[in-house]
Amino acid sequence: MGFFEKYLSVWIAAAMVAGILIGNVAPGLVQAIAGAEVASVNLVVAVLIWAMVYPMMVGVDPSALKDVARQPKGLMITIIVNWVIKPFTMAALAVLFFDYVFAPWIAPEDASQYIAGLILLGAAPCTAMVFVWSQLTKGDATYTLLQVSVNDIIMVFAFAPIVAFLLGVTDITVPWSTLILSVLLFIALPLIAGLLTRKRLGSEAAISAFQAKVKPYSVVGLIATVVIMFGLQGHVIIAKPMLILLIAVPILIQSYSIFAVAYAAAYAFKVPHRIAAPCALIGTSNFFELAVAVAISLFGLNSGAALATVVGVLVEVPVMLTLVAFANRTRSKFTA
Repeated sequence: MGFFEKYLSVWIAAAMVAGILIGNVAPGLVQAIAGAEVASVNLVVAVLIWAMVYPMMVGVDPSALKDVARQPKGLMITIIVNWVIKPFTMAALAVLFFDYVFAPWIAPEDASQYIAGLILLGAAPCTAMVFVWSQLTKGDATYTLLQVSVNDIIMVFAFAPIVAFLLGVTDITVPWSTLILSVLLFIALPLIAGLLTRKRLGSEAAISAFQAKVKPYSVVGLIATVVIMFGLQGHVIIAKPMLILLIAVPILIQSYSIFAVAYAAAYAFKVPHRIAAPCALIGTSNFFELAVAVAISLFGLNSGAALATVVGVLVEVPVMLTLVAFANRTRSKFTA
């Protein structure tokens, strides 16, 4: 394990603090970064995520795709957890906490907004960052690509109906520009670059050496992304710390519970760890660009729903790093 990876939790904690400070001390810089946005996708963050995803895409071996069909269990677990379980458990937790547990402190009209935002998060499983989590757990790059690709195809058809059902709204407009741009930036372009790099390098030894060389840049990209994420929301964190914590509670419970369900299922069905870890992490992580875009289009930029989706962004990286650490520590429990 490299120096950056070994102390990754320390760098992330420092990045969170630095982001909050920058967001409050240099608002002009933050506004400039926030302004570099197309279809609700921040281009600065997109470049950093691209840098994080690219090293793993170099490990995608097209010739290995034929072997994926021989291991369908990981893909089935991903589909069931993401689309049969996760949206509904997130909605149930949101209602439980904001209609009952937090009712003495939250006005009913605000509670309904936070519930809506959490539902949007629960119905939007991860597209980009899961490649980073897979890489950190030594996941199978080719299988992870398949899982994410199938997830995105299902999302095209299932996201709007599920959200409409859970929100009780009949007209949900999917921001296709956000969805398509995200897939292009975070999957298609890095994949093409990775395949071209593999072809240029030639041998597996050269590919492995190259991946080892560029992997630290992936971690640096992750740290920089955290700084920007927390910088963009630094003023909200300072202004409403208790509200941020309240919204984070159901998200945290959902994240750890979904991971536990998927990881335990993978263990029970004897799925290899290189597939099991990404399988569980895909369901835990969220496609926050899509969730934020829909929240803004339905409820407005300054709505409670939009704030709830943003809290999901802030919570995600620290939570995912704890789960990555757990997955790495339990690798020996899984079959080879």
